[in-house]
Amino acid sequence: MKIKLLFIFIFSTIQLQAQFRAGAAKIDITPKVWPIQLIGSFSERLADKVHDPLHARAIVCDDGKTRLAIVIVDNCLIGRNYIDQAKALAAKRTNIRSDRMLVAATHTHTAPPGKDRRTNRDDVAHRAYFKQLVNGIAEAIIAAEKNLAPAEMAHGVALVPEEIFNRRWHMKEGGIAINPFGDPNDTVRMNPPRNLIERPAGPTDPEVHFISLRGTNGRPIALLSNYSLHYVGGIPKETISADYFGVFAGHIEQALGKDKNYVAIMSNGTSGDINNISFRVPRGRMERYQRMNEVAKLVSDRVLETHKKVTFNKEVTLAMEQTLLTLRNRQPTTKQIAYAKAVLSENPPAPLPRLAEAYAHRTLGLANGPRKEEIVLQTLRIGEVGICSIPCEVLCEIGLMLKAKSPLPQATFTIELANGHNGYLPTPRQHQLSGYETWMGTCTLETTASVKIQKVLLEMLEKVTQKD
Repeated sequence: MKIKLLFIFIFSTIQLQAQFRAGAAKIDITPKVWPIQLIGSFSERLADKVHDPLHARAIVCDDGKTRLAIVIVDNCLIGRNYIDQAKALAAKRTNIRSDRMLVAATHTHTAPPGKDRRTNRDDVAHRAYFKQLVNGIAEAIIAAEKNLAPAEMAHGVALVPEEIFNRRWHMKEGGIAINPFGDPNDTVRMNPPRNLIERPAGPTDPEVHFISLRGTNGRPIALLSNYSLHYVGGIPKETISADYFGVFAGHIEQALGKDKNYVAIMSNGTSGDINNISFRVPRGRMERYQRMNEVAKLVSDRVLETHKKVTFNKEVTLAMEQTLLTLRNRQPTTKQIAYAKAVLSENPPAPLPRLAEAYAHRTLGLANGPRKEEIVLQTLRIGEVGICSIPCEVLCEIGLMLKAKSPLPQATFTIELANGHNGYLPTPRQHQLSGYETWMGTCTLETTASVKIQKVLLEMLEKVTQKD
């Protein structure tokens, strides 16, 4: 009888341990030292106002075998050094391995820089902000783990094609401007004059994937969504804002959350060549904040409508893989180096192309920098949903390819700007077309990087698919 009872106890314990659990938390990371530089522009912008706060928003999931964390941060981009520091802090105070943590930026252009720049290395406000950023990411993970509770998960896909447009265009004759390197031979142009456009140079992805988490008692826990939209903007240059990512989260939290602990998250998909500017049908002049509010309202409404139809499941398998991939950094030619030095000299060539000085610094930075770069790639499985992460601003067609070839039966999406920032990631075809997203200094990794990254990610997706 004792043996039988012991067996029942052990079996029950195993069952309890294997139960899917989830927790969520958000930490305010709005800067406290002013004024402070903003990222996302080639001209200096100093912020001294806050329109809406910045957050690090985290979910932690556990299936009894694997415990993982996903953190989405209201920032344009974050350096790997600061992300690694945050992961190390969180790993010390949780039961989550650092290689089971995914940390990504939303890509709002109205937040302080999340990485060291030539213009902020010794700035007091930024030193304070970097410390706050690292601690905020770690605290979000720690708090989310503390909130772990028996849970169930649902997945849905809403469609929002109205707010996404490919910003790279093939141009009519006379539509190509000389690039910052003095080269007139680009074949496509970003955000061009409307009267000279011919056709977009790439696709769009209208899908808004979301994972909804709620307790087995029915209490809503979190919603993680993903949409391939660069950012929206329309925010005064001196103002801090989470952009539409934060407004979306607020709408979802108000609609689905029953208490202050509910967390809604919008992550960025593969939006390196995607924005919300319609070039075919021009829109009228907008008021400040109007566009980000309109976009957030439309996307959240579509998600909420789809959310009414989802089915929750208590049986949720988790898996996560991480690979460190070493890639070559691009190297400027002798001609490009000479031109950059001339641009920065006392007697620069005239007339100087737009952004020539900024790209001269970037060109010389690549020439004098490391020849190779180690990047972090991750794949996750949450139920039958796959997630890829890439530390770049990823062109849309790469995300579509990963969706099409993924072995996960239900869905796969990609979170960009995850675990670091390594510039733009075009395909070899887009490199041939040239343009802003492929320029030396905008795109720092070798021209075949996307091919190598896709291959590794698909292999990793196979691994997480096989883990039951």
